[in-house]
Amino acid sequence: MSVMTPTEFLGGAVPVDGYGPGFFRVGGKVHHGAVIVTETGMAPWAGIDDHAALLALAGKVDVLFLGMGADVAFPPRALAQALEAADIMAEPMNTPSAARSYNVTLSEGRRVACALLPI
Repeated sequence: MSVMTPTEFLGGAVPVDGYGPGFFRVGGKVHHGAVIVTETGMAPWAGIDDHAALLALAGKVDVLFLGMGADVAFPPRALAQALEAADIMAEPMNTPSAARSYNVTLSEGRRVACALLPI
């Protein structure tokens, strides 16, 4: 299991604490499978074809980090276009990088979310 470096989070914001094969620990709770994490908590995510869950973040976040699994991959064109149309700035990267980037950006007090596919 990879454990994230502890840091200070404003107002009780919820960080990604760690991850491992097929699971994430967020705010001290373990979830198996894909997740969406925001400053208020974690929710299960049906995965890359679940556009609605990501589009629900419109107007609530400044950036969405997309953790695409163990390797860097681009999201499917339809998803990228839907996010762009909803004015959601999405940054695809591998899942470990997305989790770290989410935590750093969250610690800066910014409106951020991450959608993470398991590794």
